[in-house]
Amino acid sequence: MIVFPKAKINLGLQVTGKRSDGYHDIETIFYPVSLCDALEFVILPGPHKKDILTVTGINTGSDPENNLVIKAVRTLREKYSFPVFSIHLHKAIPVGAGLGGGSADAAYLLKAINRYFKLLISETDLKAIALELGSDCPFFINSIPSFAKGRGEILEPVIPVLKDYYLVLLNPRIIINTREAYLHCRPKKPSASLLQLLNSPITEWKELIINDFEVFAFKMHPLISEFKNELYHSGALFSLMSGSGSSVYGIFREKPKIPDKLKDFVIYEGYFGANS
Repeated sequence: MIVFPKAKINLGLQVTGKRSDGYHDIETIFYPVSLCDALEFVILPGPHKKDILTVTGINTGSDPENNLVIKAVRTLREKYSFPVFSIHLHKAIPVGAGLGGGSADAAYLLKAINRYFKLLISETDLKAIALELGSDCPFFINSIPSFAKGRGEILEPVIPVLKDYYLVLLNPRIIINTREAYLHCRPKKPSASLLQLLNSPITEWKELIINDFEVFAFKMHPLISEFKNELYHSGALFSLMSGSGSSVYGIFREKPKIPDKLKDFVIYEGYFGANS
């Protein structure tokens, strides 16, 4: 069985508090985009005792045994019975880029196994299992535009406000450590909820919607800030770094002319669809 895990961008990200469990409370809008990985599993014949993962495409820089895909299978197998797999993951979503690629892979595999073997796991239970793997994993169980709070697991669907807008997604090939980004962030209660700000005209988002991680990321890696400025110079209605970085996106009314110096860093561009 093959599935295509979609990436996401964050329409704003505010760190609102530090929790007693070591995590942080956030507010963000998770928004799916069409950039995707490809993930296939087949049942291994014979006396195999463990799953085998092969990764192609973009180098993840880690041992397959530590990949969230393998962790997802093992976590699910603790609760349900199904055969051992040979899994092929082809990476097109950059690693450590603020696009949720690893979380998407894990969540889509949970959904695929549930569907293929008719395990009848409810959506609520699938999200609970996904949360064991990562704070943004539950979003990818449905992968629809959603307002998220708590660790990112408390989700509320929102209207797909970007339908027919054009997305340009850049990756500067810089990996930002999420833990380090949180250590340099100062939690604060927002003056207005992103859920409210989303209803403002997109032409006003530049002045209203922020990503709290940009201050740290721009200081450490000025190139990320340069990308954001270049997207605005190219006519973007709104531009922001996604997640804890380092990818930057621009939202346009129509396909823009991308400066030559940015073209090698474009990892996706295209119109948002009816469900986004």
